[in-house]
Amino acid sequence: MDVATLPVLSDYEIERGKPVPSKIHARLQTRLAVYLGMHYATQFECFTELTLDTPGEKSIPDLCICPIEPIDFFHDEVKRKEPPLATIEILSPSQVLQTLLDKTNDYFSFGIKSCWVVIPALQSIYVFRAPQDHEVFSLGEELHDPNLDIRIPMDVLFSTKPV
Repeated sequence: MDVATLPVLSDYEIERGKPVPSKIHARLQTRLAVYLGMHYATQFECFTELTLDTPGEKSIPDLCICPIEPIDFFHDEVKRKEPPLATIEILSPSQVLQTLLDKTNDYFSFGIKSCWVVIPALQSIYVFRAPQDHEVFSLGEELHDPNLDIRIPMDVLFSTKPV
């Protein structure tokens, strides 16, 4: 490949090792975090952009679903050493889907129970229960993660109106 045709990476992409999120990406990330916070706050905590201390390279999923833990404002955690219960990755417009699928294998190796891959353009979410074992949810359906017993109406997440 000619050096002149190499893509130029932004500071964000270099620092975080992933593509710059889009408006729809941000909207879905917010809707998922808000929905989970409103409906499952007594069972789980939802974190955005939490760095995981996974083997090899660090990982920063778009969202993590974690067990509820005490908050200690005097001792912060830069890299989470314990696996979250689930990770949620949202495909960015310039991202390759295979990258996210490969991440699910890394997450399961780290001890995560569920991995969700959101495909905004197809208005669908793949819920992986284990490597190579997933179910796809689309508009008109209710997402169900059997590992965590979470249910989300897909029409709420992908609504074209403010929710």
